[in-house]
Parts: sequence; structure tokens; C-alpha cells
Amino acid sequence: MRESRLFKIVYHLLDKGGATAPELAEKFEVSVRTIYRDIDALSGAGIPVYAEAGRNGGIYLMNDFVLDKAALSEEEKQEILTALQSISSMNNIGSNQTLQKLSAIFHMSSENWLEVDFSRWGNHGTDHEKFELLKSAVIHQKCVKITYANSCGTMSERIVQPLKMAYKSMSWYLKAYCTKKQDYRIFKLTRMIDLEILTESFCKRSFPELDETPGRAYNTIVLCFPKNMAYRVYDEFDKTWVSKNENGDFIVSVEMPEDEWLIGYLLSFGTQVDIIEPVYLRDIVAEQAKKIYEKYF
Repeated sequence: MRESRLFKIVYHLLDKGGATAPELAEKFEVSVRTIYRDIDALSGAGIPVYAEAGRNGGIYLMNDFVLDKAALSEEEKQEILTALQSISSMNNIGSNQTLQKLSAIFHMSSENWLEVDFSRWGNHGTDHEKFELLKSAVIHQKCVKITYANSCGTMSERIVQPLKMAYKSMSWYLKAYCTKKQDYRIFKLTRMIDLEILTESFCKRSFPELDETPGRAYNTIVLCFPKNMAYRVYDEFDKTWVSKNENGDFIVSVEMPEDEWLIGYLLSFGTQVDIIEPVYLRDIVAEQAKKIYEKYF
């Protein structure tokens, strides 16, 4: 535990340039006295760390200090290479170069056992280009103008402050602050029809760690699927949400937002799903199916 904290202190000082003892104590949840003992231990181990007294003092590393690669275990080195390998699957040239350099520094080959492709079938350029533009906007704190199609089918133009990219449930999302709504929002990348990076900058802020998407209500939906739908059941639902009844059919109990997206999602199963709860949802899906039938016949 202490060894881990010592390395984290060194990495923090390398990253930030310096810190006060109270800052480090708060970050690592220990006492100031413990931090000073850690600094003594680092100094005794040959790490050129020193403390300056006074009002503007703090704890620093010598300017020419470079962390020896030996500080990383073989497993940690491989984990770093694997993480970069997954990023390089986004056709990111910079990460490929970084991967090659670190492989040489670590004297390790990056085993080609992992392949990640986040683009949709039949799309090898647009999704990657969109990802790279948004990544650049997040890193350089530039506002982005997007044309967005929401779950109700409404198209709108937004100017957002991109804060973080997130990958969840087989899709990429952008966590951002929407200047139109004056609130935090999550946008699905595939629903961004157009986007443009603006020259306007913004001050970095943290996206609130909310458990659920703002503005959405989630209710428990109980569904029944026949045995032959196992491939979709386990593709799209966590196994902890799934149980089996006596004849082998799957019962799925999951919290989902009740909106237009949910109706379309349930219709995508055709006749291979039975809505158990809530009962009123059956009528809504049936009415929508009726409208589809009347449109074509």
C-alpha cells in the first residue's frame, strides 16, 4: 500500500511540477506527517525530491529527473502497450507512433492479439473522423457546433462544450455542457449528423458523475423471449438481468427509459418478445405496429 502511494506521489509531482504537503495529504487520504515520512523515504531511495519552506514553498522534484522505466513491472508495461494498442485501432497515427516508441523503450513487443473497431458496418471513415474531431475538441477545450437527432426524432442545432468521451453499451457518447439548455448533456456520436469545431474556447470543468442521463425517467421493464433468441438476449442484456422459466424461455428484468426509443427497440424484436410489465406498454407497442402495417398495406 505504501509503495503504491510512493509511486503515485512521484507521478503526481512529475505531472504537476510540485505540490504542498497538505495537498498531497488530502489527495492520498493520509496525514501531513505521513506525507513528510514518504518524502524522506523517497529521498532515501535516491529520488531527488526536496521541500521548500515558506509561504510559496512546496514539495518538488529536481528539474532534470526522469522516472526510470524500471519503476514499472513487466505486467504494467504490457498493460500500457495493450491500452495503446486498443487506441491505435481507431486509426490514430499518433498512438501508433507512441506504441512503437514505448515498445522499444520497454524492450517488449506489442503482441497483436487485440483488434478493436468502433465504426459501424460499411463505415470506415466517417465515424473515425468524427471521433478524432471530438477528441481534439475535448483536449484543446474548443466549443463544437453539432446537428443532433434526439430519441424523439427531432433535429436541432446545439453548441456544446465537450468534456469527455465515453464508451458504453456498444456505443460512443460525448459528455458535454450544452449552452442551449444551460445544463450537462450526453450525446450519442452516431446521432450527430454534422459537427464543426469552433474557435471559441471554454474553461475546463468536470462532468457530474451522475448514475443516469439527466432528464430521463427509468422504469423496470420485464420481457419474455423464446429460447431461440438467446443470441440477442445475451448480446444486449447483462446476464444478471436474465433468468429462465420452466420451459427455457428467457425472462429479462431491466430498467430502461420509457420513450420513443424504447418503443422502436421493442419493435425490433418483432414477434419474438412478450412484454410482461408494465402491461400498458403492450398497447403502445401494438398501436405503433398497427400504424406500420397501415402504412404499407
